[in-house]
Amino acid sequence: MLKKEDAFTLIEMLIVLLIISVLIILIIPNLSGKSKEVHNKGCKALQSLVQAQADSYHLDHGQAASSIQALIDSGYIESDQKTCPNQKTLSLQNGKVIVGSGS
Repeated sequence: MLKKEDAFTLIEMLIVLLIISVLIILIIPNLSGKSKEVHNKGCKALQSLVQAQADSYHLDHGQAASSIQALIDSGYIESDQKTCPNQKTLSLQNGKVIVGSGS
């Protein structure tokens, strides 16, 4: 009498593992290279947001804020908004928000 066994063979399992390994090898390098680009875009977005708040401060007070700390003290931005996700700090120069070097 013959038994019907429903199972995977060793070859089938090795083929599946090979396919998964190839997919991982192709995907992982693409993901790691994007994080720097994402942080830079996030920093640009934060710079635009803080610039809008600096302009709002200028309209409300009739003069430009002297520093990022003045915007924080006046409640225009939060203290965590003076540093970008890539650890670069923001500063004010003549009413314009400038992205500086890392902290």
